[in-house]
Amino acid sequence: MFVGVIEIKITDDIQIVLLPLLYALVMGLALFLAKPIKFVGSKQSKVAEGVMVLFIGVLIAKLAISSGNSISDIFNVGPALILQQLGDLGTLIALPVALFLGFRREVIGMTSSICREPNLGVIIDKYGFKSPEARGVLAIFVIGSIIGTAFISLLSSISVSVLPIHPYAFAMASGIGSASMNAASLASISHIYPTMATDLEAFAGCSNLLSFCFGIYMCIFVSIPLAEKLYGWLSPHIGNSDDESIDDEYEIQGVKQDKYISKEELSFGKLKRWGALLLIFSLIVTVGNAVGYHSSLIDSFIGMMIISVITIVGMSLERIVPYEIQSIIYISLIGIFIAIPGVPTSGFVMHYVSQINLATICTAFLAYVGIAIGNDWAEFKKIGWKGVIIAMIVISGTYLGSATIAHLTLLVTGMI
Repeated sequence: MFVGVIEIKITDDIQIVLLPLLYALVMGLALFLAKPIKFVGSKQSKVAEGVMVLFIGVLIAKLAISSGNSISDIFNVGPALILQQLGDLGTLIALPVALFLGFRREVIGMTSSICREPNLGVIIDKYGFKSPEARGVLAIFVIGSIIGTAFISLLSSISVSVLPIHPYAFAMASGIGSASMNAASLASISHIYPTMATDLEAFAGCSNLLSFCFGIYMCIFVSIPLAEKLYGWLSPHIGNSDDESIDDEYEIQGVKQDKYISKEELSFGKLKRWGALLLIFSLIVTVGNAVGYHSSLIDSFIGMMIISVITIVGMSLERIVPYEIQSIIYISLIGIFIAIPGVPTSGFVMHYVSQINLATICTAFLAYVGIAIGNDWAEFKKIGWKGVIIAMIVISGTYLGSATIAHLTLLVTGMI
């Protein structure tokens, strides 16, 4: 937060915004990779990897509260929120590029989604862990984990400056099904349009919730079949004619399990660990908020405590309720409900949570992300530059596709 925001003017109308969250990500990774530094190693990286799941809940809770407080606005722009989900198909524009670069059936896994956890599970279940399709989705999963937040933050700041698309549409497009990328993109947009911050958070949070709920069905029933069709049509004409990839040498070990946040049975010990971790995280965010945005220490801390309680309740319900419902769904629904105008808790919750700037939470969160992705650095290097290009096109395709659809829908419905 001490470095602050750096705005790089390309032209009078185009600028790149570098936020503290980017510095935190880079410094976290640098601490892991720096050889002389011994106190940040594999053990610390695994711990950071585990607590990320918990801290994602904090991001979701913050956005959900903004969504609840702006529920009437969300209903007004409902068609745009729903239709922009079709922008997820924008990932498929990367498929011919991946074929041209020499990938074969990996392209189905690489380009049928943004390759986050739910999509990864679908591909592995459908094709098998050792399949080319699974190699593809795992490759983009690893690359997205390492560069996704930084890339979408820069992409958002440039797109908002260059494209004639309403900020509301960009906020909706930020909800691509990744909490960290959602928050990083939104932080850039909110910095450029600070007076719209609450509405932007509301639309982004609701959009991300829709992506979590329905994105997996879009992947199963629409994007994977389309990717299969496109591969069948294009593979004889683009790239190598055989069915082997030029990049079979890399091997991704998959998503790691950890003992800190894994979905084991709820216990008092686990609740204590969650409470201790969230208390430390809340203190970090509170101090950062006071330094960066001159907010009240007490009000910010109370706001973080509200968010932390919502996170713990949501994480607990995932383990108590006998249905396969992710904690992020519970956290989102609780956050939305308690902030709806007219609900007795709304005024109290909004007074304190509104004191917390989303960028501060993102900055603290991405410091942990930087340390956590250190364990994937070797796999990242094996995948190489071709995978990086595909990942960037995949993220750009779904982000810009969703923003375009949302903007056109807002225009047609007379909302902008």
